[in-house]
Order: sequence, then structure tokens, then C-alpha cells
Amino acid sequence: MTELRTPHLLHVLPTFVPAGLEMRTVNLIAGFGAQFRHSILSMDGRTDAVDRLPEGAPVRILPGLPMAGSLATARRLRELLRSVAPDLVLTYNWGAFDMLLAARSLGFRRVVHHEDGFNADEAETFKRRRNLARQLVLPGVYRLIVPSDRLFGIATRLWKVPAGQITLIRNGIRLDGYGPADGNLELRRELGIPEDAPVIGAVGHLRPEKRFDRLLDACAALDPAMNVHVLIVGEGEMRPQLEERAARPDLAGRVHLAGYRPDPERFYRAMDLFSITSDTEQMPVCLLEAMATGLPVVCTDVGDIRTVLPSEQTAHLVPLNGEDPSETIAGLARHLAALLRDPAGRQRLARLNRRRVEESFTFEDMCAAYREVYHSALCAGGARGAGAEPATPEEALC
Repeated sequence: MTELRTPHLLHVLPTFVPAGLEMRTVNLIAGFGAQFRHSILSMDGRTDAVDRLPEGAPVRILPGLPMAGSLATARRLRELLRSVAPDLVLTYNWGAFDMLLAARSLGFRRVVHHEDGFNADEAETFKRRRNLARQLVLPGVYRLIVPSDRLFGIATRLWKVPAGQITLIRNGIRLDGYGPADGNLELRRELGIPEDAPVIGAVGHLRPEKRFDRLLDACAALDPAMNVHVLIVGEGEMRPQLEERAARPDLAGRVHLAGYRPDPERFYRAMDLFSITSDTEQMPVCLLEAMATGLPVVCTDVGDIRTVLPSEQTAHLVPLNGEDPSETIAGLARHLAALLRDPAGRQRLARLNRRRVEESFTFEDMCAAYREVYHSALCAGGARGAGAEPATPEEALC
């Protein structure tokens, strides 16, 4: 009889910084507890999110690989795959695609790929070479996991992945750390925000496609007498440009770039409104966190944001206008101003948003869904046929 052992999962991510999918991975590892062992490979060598892993978690951080062309990198990843000998390979986004090539070349079948969204280079159109690669490789993985209806449609329509091979798992969060939005006067004093000033907030990695510059332009268009302050929590490559924009006279002294914070919960509490002004999104976790805090939101109408929000809140979604970007900024400004002038409306939306997360987007449901897919892949990926001796402990469990 085969002795049972803890299955070993190899996570291959483009980077391991404390952003959306990386923090979801950290939280899932914590939620799985001792059910799995984990190895993490960051393709760009960055491992800033390691500090967010729970103490004592069964996780090994692998050293980064020297980067080369796809074929050379795939050869190195083949060697790593043989050395690490995982029971299941988990790859994330285009930046981990070379591992899919390596696994396929070795005939390794236990692969689950995750697609969470696109960077600025694919915010509006998809690269032909990447589409062809996805069409060739993704139908050969055990399962593709996506967090949004939009990505589900892209995977079936553009990448030709059979619908039955795709699992839609919406993001979820733990609710106990969020809310209510009480102004957090202590934090406002720390940041230099007047106690009575309206605060419009945003949270996320400062990447080009997130368009925090659009949020600043929209806030600059508001009546100066409102004395609106902007609080942005996050770090990234766009910080110098945002600092330059924030220093202009129409916003000077009213923009607070708080950088990356491991405790965003208390920053949400200091906000009166939350805004996402991105060119592209799928199902942003920061939106769930803001809703759980009891914040009304104004967002660009991208990705699955409309699906996530309660119907009453979708009236404050602003369409992107590629032909006239100023119209998008003006639309955001109109909706922000309308909600700031309507305290009763904000309170009503706050209650609806919190209830929506409680009913539909809990961490426990999300964690259970991922666990089910991974266990299924461990069983199906190693099956050797009826009557054969189990090749792995996972097969013995099936």
C-alpha cells in the first residue's frame, strides 16, 4: 500500500511582488494550511511578497533563473522541473508561459494555468504571436482558471480552449478585517489630510494600464471649494509621473501617495469614495476590499466590474472613450461630484456593496474552489489506467 504524503505544488509566476494575483496566491497558501507543500519560482527574480507568507508556511522560494530567449529558458525550466519534481505545476499569466512549454516538452500532464489579466501592452489589442502560442499550448493543460466572464470568453473565442476545460473562480476576500469606513482620523492626521476633507481613494500597483493619472485629472476637474483629497495606496513604475502630476497647482498638497502598505484595511477606512480608473481589469480584489469596507465606488466600465457590483451601483460606471479621452475624465468627475454631494446616497450604496461581498465573494468559497481544482488535477493528471498500482500518493487518494 502506498504511503500518503503531502502533494507538492510548484507555482511559477512572472513576478512575486505584493500585487493582485500574487497576494491571492499568498492567501490561498495560508488557507490551504498543511494540505500542500509549495515551491515558488518568480520568473523576474523579484520575491517581495515573501514577507506576506504566513510564518511557518510549507513554502520554498526557488532561486531565479538567468533569462534568455523562450527556447533557452524552456530548456532551463525543463532541468528545474526534473530537479524539483513537483506533483502539480501551477503557472500564472503570459510571463510564466515558458514553463508551459517546458512541461509540455517533458510530457508533464499535471499543469493548471491561471490567466488573470493583461499588462499595458495588451490592454486594447492582443499580440498575434501570443494568441497563437496560447491556442497551441493552453488546450493541452489540465485546466485553465480565470477570474472573470470576460476572460472566459477570450479563452474560448480567441485561444480555442474548450469551455469544459476552463474553470471560472471569482476572487474572494476575508471580510473580518474590513470596515466600516469611519474616516480613520488618526491616519488622516498622519498623512496630513484635514478631518473634514472628502477623500477619494484608489489602491493598486502603479502600472500604466491602471491609469491613476486619469483619476488625478478627474479630481483636478472638481470644484476646488470641495477641497477633495486623493489617497493612492500602492507602489510601482508610474510613481514619478504621478508625483509630477500631483505637484501641479490644481492638485498641489491634496494628493497622498502612500506607497505599498501591508495593512491596506486602515487606508480604506480613511476614504469617502473609492475609484478604479483603469484601461483594463478583470475582477479587481481592491474593488471587493473597498465594497467590504462600505465604500461607494466610481469606476471605468471595464472587465467584470459591472458584474461584481450591485445593480444600483452600476449607474456610476463610466465608459472608456478612446476617441475622446477627455470625455472619460469628465464623466468620472461628474459621478465623483454627484456622490460627494449626496451623503444619503453614499450610505445606501455602502450598505449594498458590503452585502454583495458578504453574499457572493468570500475567501472561503474561493479557497474551496481552488482546492477542488488542484485535487482534481493531482488525481486525473497521474492516472495510469484501471487496475494499475498508484504511481503517487494522490492517486492512492482517488
